[in-house]
Amino acid sequence: MAYNYEAFDVAVVGAGHAGCEAALACARLGLKTIMFTVSMDSVALMPCNPNIGGSSKGHLVREIDALGGEMGKVIDQTYIQSKMLNRSKGPAVHSLRAQADKQEYSHRMRRIVENTDNLTLKQAEVTEILTKDLENGRKEVIGVKIFTGGIYPCKAVILCTGVYLKARCICGEVSTYTGPNGLPAANHLTECLKNLGIELFRFKTGTPARIDGRTIDFSKLQEQKGDEQVIPFSFTNTSKEIEKEQVSCWLTYTNETTHEIIRNNISRSPLFSGDIKGTGPRYCPSIEDKVMRFADKERHQVFIEPEGNYTNEMYISGMSSSLPEDVQIRMYRSVPGLEHSHIVRNAYAIEYDCINPLQLKPTLEMKHIDGMFCSGQFNGSSGYEEAAAQGIMAGINAAMKLLDKKPLILDRSQAYIGVLIDDLVTKGTTEPYRMMTSRAEYRLLLRQDNADLRLSKLGYEVGLISKERYNKVLEKQTEIEKELERLKRTVLGSTKKVQEFLTSHESSELKTGTSLAELIRRPELDYESIAPLDEERMPLDERIIEQVTINLKYEGYIERQNRQVEQFKKMEGKRIPEQIDYQEIESLRLEAKQKLTKIRPISIGQASRISGVSPADISVLLVYLEQWKRRS
Repeated sequence: MAYNYEAFDVAVVGAGHAGCEAALACARLGLKTIMFTVSMDSVALMPCNPNIGGSSKGHLVREIDALGGEMGKVIDQTYIQSKMLNRSKGPAVHSLRAQADKQEYSHRMRRIVENTDNLTLKQAEVTEILTKDLENGRKEVIGVKIFTGGIYPCKAVILCTGVYLKARCICGEVSTYTGPNGLPAANHLTECLKNLGIELFRFKTGTPARIDGRTIDFSKLQEQKGDEQVIPFSFTNTSKEIEKEQVSCWLTYTNETTHEIIRNNISRSPLFSGDIKGTGPRYCPSIEDKVMRFADKERHQVFIEPEGNYTNEMYISGMSSSLPEDVQIRMYRSVPGLEHSHIVRNAYAIEYDCINPLQLKPTLEMKHIDGMFCSGQFNGSSGYEEAAAQGIMAGINAAMKLLDKKPLILDRSQAYIGVLIDDLVTKGTTEPYRMMTSRAEYRLLLRQDNADLRLSKLGYEVGLISKERYNKVLEKQTEIEKELERLKRTVLGSTKKVQEFLTSHESSELKTGTSLAELIRRPELDYESIAPLDEERMPLDERIIEQVTINLKYEGYIERQNRQVEQFKKMEGKRIPEQIDYQEIESLRLEAKQKLTKIRPISIGQASRISGVSPADISVLLVYLEQWKRRS
């Protein structure tokens, strides 16, 4: 029997990484917020690899932090190993990655959620989103209903259901209708979403076995240590503040025996038998996929990673699988070091319902349902970091809507978060979307090291960054500019001391005077190495030095990308009226009319990125908009 419960401003459905960031953002912006979870044990859970960051994902975490989110702070407190990836490459692709203590991360985030003003946490399954009808077939959120019949009136809802919506876990011929780690699935909301006219997809992801560390022969594995100097994810922390003793990860490889076991049993894999209907992620294939797709490869990397300080469970990265248990035992035991391993948790695949993200505005609000926002894996993405990034943006924009303020939309030149959301809502996805550095056209500008300089102002203007913290960012920017100016202004002559220094560093001697900035630009020199020649130098924070060095070393490339951004901004600045009727634009091709009507881009820039909309269509649209303006 239905009954009314307490009213809230915002209801967040799901308490994973998207839900936590969304709920915290709303509550911190003064909105009365409730977050529902099917299990209190699933708050900020890491059902797959317990790590945060990695290639391009580290950028997202830094950006979440710069906007005022929580993920970076929590991983800084709960990491057990930290590494900066891609150090041998340029700064655009440097990416921080940290192995987390799985339980501690979840516990720490839950404590933050439970002790945040304006935020209520409730264990309950949401079964219905309640709406009322508006004009033109639109609807408006008025509340949510839970399985026991309780109705919670609200003005906005943020759906962050992750992999729990009608979830099915598959291990060989055995299927269980549960969420990850045996937690309850959310089985009743799908029908309501269909009735609201929402298009759903069926996606699939997977996870490897967890093995008892006591049964692993580490003498046969290659040790992988963390970095000696730990770099924090959060700009509020320093390296010294978060330093701790780190644990090791380990590397081994599959072999021909492993591959033979898989090939001989491939007919029993639900991925190949057709039992799994959902679409899996291309960039995170199962070991069955790897063996069958790359038949010429003699071995595949397998990383053995601890799940935490207080458990013997080890995560077998690189060997996710949905093969039957008896095959898994033989498969894992064929790998060097795992010959006598004991599986604590079997590998499995998981299918779940998610939406077609083309139904969303760039604010992550549903186009035809006012007040319904969506984020995380529910939007067709994968990964904790992608989920958290969408979560904070959905939370901010839900709050901005209810507070009658301008929404926050990050474009592709501002942030990886902007690339992520634009890809989803403009291009859509036919498989679980994963962020990669190659997706960002302006990645030299969108480095992880400068996320605070790029986004803290927006976090401050929204209300998630304090004045004190923002002032520190402004001071940092000023110091960077002052030091750059000093280095460009300080000129050295071709003295004996200078020439001897250059010769000792295998750098060409000077023929005329040159600035310290020009010396730093030389490949063989850097800010630290020219210290003996820089007599006026004052001590600076390492983060200032990093920015100064990058700005000088890559100045030409940065200037070129800035010019490209200027052109991009011009196209983004050409706004398209929401009420425009594409069907009446005669010169548009039929496919373009259909795509533009479905996606309803907010700018010419976004329209130009829609698959099926040609440059000729854009030219027609530009002419039409000029005529529209003259008529208005």
